[in-house]
Amino acid sequence: MERKTKIHAEDGKQEILITREFDLPLELLFKAYAEPEIIEQWMGTKVLKLENKKHGSWQFETTNPQGIVVFRANGTVHEFVPNEKIIRTFEMENTPFEVQLEFLQFENLTDDT
Repeated sequence: MERKTKIHAEDGKQEILITREFDLPLELLFKAYAEPEIIEQWMGTKVLKLENKKHGSWQFETTNPQGIVVFRANGTVHEFVPNEKIIRTFEMENTPFEVQLEFLQFENLTDDT
């Protein structure tokens, strides 16, 4: 399914550009970021909340086999354009990491993908 991943980070900048190419229709790839059931299957995490709209919020949680939470993340959706882009914050709960701003851009590379 995934064909290529490129990572670009410049010294002194607080941004990372990750470009991924997938060999599947754009609409199907977008669903993997927008539909709770597919997110859970693809990422192996539970979707506690997912409001795909401007000013919506989201929260994901991952537990170990004993049911203990090992990862929880949340954020706010700033922009949601189906099959085109998602702009959202990403915050890992109970960590010292700063809130991140993600720009997810979706585009066709060919007529089929």
